Amino acid sequence: MSVAAVAVFCGSRFGARPVFHEAAREMGHRLGQAGMRLVYGGGDVGLMGAVADATLAAGGTVSGVIPTFLQAREVMHQGVTDLTVTDSMHSRKQLMFARADAFVVLPGGLGTFDETMEIITWRQLKLHDKPIFIVNVAGWADPMLGMLRAAVENGFAEPAALDLFEVVPDVAATMARLGSVIRTPVVADSSRL
Repeated sequence: MSVAAVAVFCGSRFGARPVFHEAAREMGHRLGQAGMRLVYGGGDVGLMGAVADATLAAGGTVSGVIPTFLQAREVMHQGVTDLTVTDSMHSRKQLMFARADAFVVLPGGLGTFDETMEIITWRQLKLHDKPIFIVNVAGWADPMLGMLRAAVENGFAEPAALDLFEVVPDVAATMARLGSVIRTPVVADSSRL
């Protein structure tokens, strides 16, 4: 089974460097061209909006998932292929997980860190075996990766924890990896999440 749907975690802001915005647009454009469905947080702002707009502009399909209380704050994207409004952040993340074959982490802030750590933890707990790619655009993820290495060095995680995800330098490398992934379908028990 190849990757048909990709959950992208990224910022609801554009960040301080234009390269972040460029990477989000490129990711969306390439997903759309490759015929891979974008699954994302449903917002129309920041990098979230940029990746969704670029996917749609390239002829791709976009599934947005947003909790009710964020509809106004993140300005819900009205132009996506399908939009689901959930009752909580947790149900949002569960639904994004269920709809995705792989996860891509682009630059972002606290929400992106939260989603990234949770999906890595779920993989560590063997709740899934879907690939996770951290796109280290201009070194933005270096501090987060340092924290993960420190957890291993200080005995709070096994060295194998660093094998739960893959760090890629840019969008082109991410797309090459997504195209080469062949997954064995695994039926996840969402009640365990």
